[in-house]
Amino acid sequence: MKSSAVSRVIAHLCAVVATVAPIFAGAQQYPSRPLLIVAPFGAGGDSDIAARNLAAVLPKYLKQNTVVLNKVGASGAIGSEYVKNAAPDGYTFLLARVGSQATLPALKPDLSYKWNDFSFLGILELNPYVCAVVADSQYKTFGELVEGIRRNPGKLKYSTAGVGTIHEMGPQLLFDAQKLGKDAGNQIPYKSGSEAATALLGRHVDFSCSNLGTVLGFIKNKQMRALVTTTPERFKEIPDVPTAKEAGYPALERIIGWSALYGPPKMDRKLIAVWGETLQKVGKDAQWINATERVGSVPHIKSPEATAAYVKEQYETYYKLGKALNIVLQ
Repeated sequence: MKSSAVSRVIAHLCAVVATVAPIFAGAQQYPSRPLLIVAPFGAGGDSDIAARNLAAVLPKYLKQNTVVLNKVGASGAIGSEYVKNAAPDGYTFLLARVGSQATLPALKPDLSYKWNDFSFLGILELNPYVCAVVADSQYKTFGELVEGIRRNPGKLKYSTAGVGTIHEMGPQLLFDAQKLGKDAGNQIPYKSGSEAATALLGRHVDFSCSNLGTVLGFIKNKQMRALVTTTPERFKEIPDVPTAKEAGYPALERIIGWSALYGPPKMDRKLIAVWGETLQKVGKDAQWINATERVGSVPHIKSPEATAAYVKEQYETYYKLGKALNIVLQ
């Protein structure tokens, strides 16, 4: 090969290297700026707590701070839509909840997103589900509450974190199992689990079914009385509270809360792999484990692939439940 031809080849290779090098360097430096996790429900609720617990430990592994943004409304749909429309560059994430990512897509046909319109990064935790009343309520057991609903159809009020959330699905499943009709109780929807709990404490409602983490402190302080939990065994933090099966309502075991981390659709597979590995590290982090367990949640990290399969199963559960109960959200 002549020297001029060799020079041209060398020049071309240098140009290619000059083009590829910044891309490679950029990939190696990810993330190069702070990260954003969108919590689609209000401050103090399950999504907010889970997002902040995760944000507190991520800098150990990704060397960048993480900001939590509460973008509330429409039972979690507004925050979810915000992340769906974000750039899939690995800087904006959704703290996904069972209500906004499984029950809402299953029950609202005109929702602006589907259950699988996101990049699945990992399940974070499971949330035991409880039904509770104020401490001095006339209803001392879950059976007494059910009889109170039966004797006063449509009269007893219950608070939820929004229509279509897991807060609503527990009572609806109970009403169906007891053949009480879907309007047996009067639902009062709020913007978050913490608001729903506050409504119960303020005696604006008669009972509330929610994830344990939101109300555990009130139960321990004897401001609320938990009547039942959906865990297979009694939960160690509230050992006096019977399980759904023990109380005679095993159908309620199908209801359980969870948190997950999602990205916008079409995230690069390499970025998804980075997050899968990062969350595996988080799952072994003592700080994160302690913070998660302290609010009554169960650490339960799943891989991106296992998360997609789990969420699909959850969506199908609520889709079938909605069909059976004729629940359609407008």
